Amino acid sequence: QVQLVESGGGLVQAGGSLRLSCAASGGAFSTATMGWFRQAPGNEREFVARIRWSDGTYYADSVKGRFTISGDGAKNTVYLRMSSLKPEDTAVYYCAAAKVLGTGYDYWGQGTQVTVSS
Repeated sequence: QVQLVESGGGLVQAGGSLRLSCAASGGAFSTATMGWFRQAPGNEREFVARIRWSDGTYYADSVKGRFTISGDGAKNTVYLRMSSLKPEDTAVYYCAAAKVLGTGYDYWGQGTQVTVSS
């Protein structure tokens, strides 16, 4: 059974940085895309960033220029480097993976909490 496990969340002051990691385990499979989403209390889950191994990265406007997604498609791992963090970045961050382009995300992690204090 495939599992995505996130790590690296925590408490940081505004203006600080954090690096989230996500690793897949539990079976041999390939991914076309891996991404990060987040959900703040009272809000719906929202897209943050994704990396397609075939053609690169894409970011939500709210994080563009501050967050960087990277990873290794062969190892099904993805990272999110977050800089210049703001209190509004506070949320549970989820890793996701899609096996095929254009079919949505097949696997989700359980999330890691990021809290940015002002």
